[in-house]
Amino acid sequence: MDQELSFEAAMARLEQITKELDSGAASLDDSLKLFEEGVKLVRFCNEKLENAKLRVLKISTGQNEQ
Repeated sequence: MDQELSFEAAMARLEQITKELDSGAASLDDSLKLFEEGVKLVRFCNEKLENAKLRVLKISTGQNEQ
């Protein structure tokens, strides 16, 4: 996944993918490609959230490395 992609952009793309898949208009092959992209985006977002959680934990416990 592109490391320059923001969390917000990834979430917006996930929303688009969900709408496309829900519409049922995509072919099976296209649906599979969209699903694969969605899985990658979910993993990317989960990683971003976990990193943010760790940063907040460090700050709140006074373990902030500067």
